Amino acid sequence: MADWFASGRIIDIVLLLVALEALALAFWRRRSGRSPSGLAMLPNLLAGASLMLALRFALTGMSWVWIALMMVVSLIAHAFDLAARLRP
Repeated sequence: MADWFASGRIIDIVLLLVALEALALAFWRRRSGRSPSGLAMLPNLLAGASLMLALRFALTGMSWVWIALMMVVSLIAHAFDLAARLRP
């Protein structure tokens, strides 16, 4: 199990689950019309995926520049998500 964390494979699995969740929500929306649109979910998914990539980069010993870049991408995506949610 420690190897899964040290190699970052655990994050790959989590990212795969996030992608599957996005596909399931898109399928549910198409069938029922009761799920947020893909465009509405995109900033939230991007913020989470960026944080997961930053964690993966930190676990695998990548340069701090890549970690910081993913954190900035997450911040920007989060700001877009908040702006969309707070719009009347």
